[in-house]
Amino acid sequence: MQGYRDDGVVLRTQKLGEADRIITLLTRQNGRVRAVAKGVRRTKSRFGGRLEPFTHVDVLVHPGRSLDTIMQAEVIRSYGKPLATDYPRYTAGTAMLETAERFTPVEKEPAIRQFLLLIGGLRALGEAPEPEDLDEDDGFGEPESESGGGGPAEFREPRLVLDAYLLRSLSLEGYTPALRECARCGTADTPLVAFAVAAGGMVCQNCRPPGSASPASQTIELMLALLRGDWDIATASERRHRVECSGLVAAYLQWHLEHSIRSLRHVERA
Repeated sequence: MQGYRDDGVVLRTQKLGEADRIITLLTRQNGRVRAVAKGVRRTKSRFGGRLEPFTHVDVLVHPGRSLDTIMQAEVIRSYGKPLATDYPRYTAGTAMLETAERFTPVEKEPAIRQFLLLIGGLRALGEAPEPEDLDEDDGFGEPESESGGGGPAEFREPRLVLDAYLLRSLSLEGYTPALRECARCGTADTPLVAFAVAAGGMVCQNCRPPGSASPASQTIELMLALLRGDWDIATASERRHRVECSGLVAAYLQWHLEHSIRSLRHVERA
């Protein structure tokens, strides 16, 4: 069978036999792909170091019966080094990779929007400027409206970048939380008093289920800001509202995935 070329982000690697690895990638054209990289664990491997998590690679793949085989790999950009040297960025990036894999459960089903979102999220983490170096725009999370605008980049805390990524991943899959109207009855005319994960977001007093959270209004404004890429509001938010936002986003994500994201337990709260 004829091979195919694609570019993708390495999500995960697994040992296979004595010298091989199974590489899981989220690719531009073919969605999630699992393929064997032969001999990459040998010290003399030509491209073993190119197939590490957080690496954006161009690959030539030969189809197989059960698993494809990676024949060539060239690095487009590696985000591993800047993430590996910074624990908050690394854990946030790991949670992104795991989430991307969970949202692409079917192999070789195109998921171009998830792929582009992951690239943007990793770029924001891996190239995030330090507070004293704010020259360039990181290109992630800008408003989607034409009037949103860009402007100079600002230092963005890894947890904020991760929460923006998680909320946008959910939105791509049709799970945008209701934040302006009741998730159950749809009313926007009465106060929204609670966040009900199972209901799909904020609810009014009449629809409030037992045990639902009662977040501060500033927390909901932060979630809205992260969804639309309003970083002026997001970066000006208070720590307590960031912590509350992160908890709601994590609970909402794992409810819809019906699976826990193990990496989230290692992420430092904002």
